[in-house]
Amino acid sequence: MKYLHTMVRVSDLDRSLDFYVNKLGLHELRRMDSPQGRFTLVFLAAPGDSGAQVELTYNWDPEVYGEGRNFGHIAYEVDDIYEVCQRLMDAGVTVNRPPRDGRMAFVRSPDDISIELLQKGAAQPPAEPWSSMPNTGKW
Repeated sequence: MKYLHTMVRVSDLDRSLDFYVNKLGLHELRRMDSPQGRFTLVFLAAPGDSGAQVELTYNWDPEVYGEGRNFGHIAYEVDDIYEVCQRLMDAGVTVNRPPRDGRMAFVRSPDDISIELLQKGAAQPPAEPWSSMPNTGKW
């Protein structure tokens, strides 16, 4: 397992980038705009430490974030998303967003922190029971 990033929702991307980049000193590593999803993702890291990233998520449609809502999730890259999800389910953990696409799943910690699991490399071929498993609760 490898730590990937922590996601934080931001209400003003320019203001947030001013803080994280100009004031805090992080560097922008990459950016992705999703017109169909109506959001922008900006990945930042400290100089020389691109392995520990912060993902700023800017949703284009205004939303007021209360405390706790602006923090999104912690992400980990895993070697076999199906094996990890099965191991977690066998241990009594609910897979809130199953890896239907062979690439991404979400679970929650006991304190309701959302944990994203991402398949290392290319997505695995879709497989049952994951392909037809519905979402459970919030993720």
